[in-house]
Amino acid sequence: MHNHAGHRKQSAALLSIVSNSSLVIGKLAVGLMCSSVAVISEAVHSASDLLASVIAYAAVRMSDSPPDEDHPYGHGKIESISSLAEALLIFAAALYIVYEAVHKLLKPPSSSPPLHLAMGVMAVSVGVNFFISRYLRKVGKETDSQALLADAEHLNVDVLTAAGVFVGLGLAQLTGKSWLDPAAALGVALLIFKAAWELSVEAMQPLMDARLPLEEEQQVRGVLNNDPRVLGYHKLRTRKSGSQRHVDVHVQLEDDITLLEAHEVSEDLEDEIRKLLPMLLINIHIEPYLAEMQHQLEVHGLRPEELNQKEFPSEELIPS
Repeated sequence: MHNHAGHRKQSAALLSIVSNSSLVIGKLAVGLMCSSVAVISEAVHSASDLLASVIAYAAVRMSDSPPDEDHPYGHGKIESISSLAEALLIFAAALYIVYEAVHKLLKPPSSSPPLHLAMGVMAVSVGVNFFISRYLRKVGKETDSQALLADAEHLNVDVLTAAGVFVGLGLAQLTGKSWLDPAAALGVALLIFKAAWELSVEAMQPLMDARLPLEEEQQVRGVLNNDPRVLGYHKLRTRKSGSQRHVDVHVQLEDDITLLEAHEVSEDLEDEIRKLLPMLLINIHIEPYLAEMQHQLEVHGLRPEELNQKEFPSEELIPS
């Protein structure tokens, strides 16, 4: 199952590499023929996407590598690093587009060349990137791959920017005002800046060990709350590394049960939570209920009313 998901991710990343390579060649050739800064800017953008696709392909390959002695938790975070690298590449591409567009606005060409071919290649770009981005998003969601979802977002931005360039070229052709071409390029750059910022923020979350989405944490709580053998729990911590979810929690059981019984409860809880959350690594720390309640009252200063609920506050989060 895991190997099949890894193969799908790698195949999707390769498809992105092939499509971006074709678009870079086509856009650059047509942009130079038509002297269109907007099309050349789009070629630069596609070139950055090509490099990003190569990075994404390497990331999905590495993220599927099994844990080793130096990386006992696996290599999942390489996908987040890949997404952050892609965001930085997009920032760089947007800066280059702004530079070229401003240069052409300050020194416009003496005449406006025919732009029918340029408009044609942008129309093709819209169509190709639309379908490839949808496919990458589908595979990315099904395999929980941040690298593929980032690549899909890049191509989705390409759809919008290519459409904007198409409109700018059309207006320049109809009105004869060549400044509309670099103006469209500046509009492209603004969209790229926005997408790059959003992607960089999203990529940083797993790298900073941000918690799982609230709805996923609630599923964990649901299992713990619905098991009558669980008398209380705290220190519920969650994070994500690539597609791998990590859950740690302290669970209180009856003080007088045997070690074997406690182990069986822990195994049952893990099995139930894994049914709800795939790709899960869970660590349950078992504690004796009455002894832990006494410890929380005497050592950590929790109030009795705070211990009346099944999930009570962790001492690290209690204001001093």
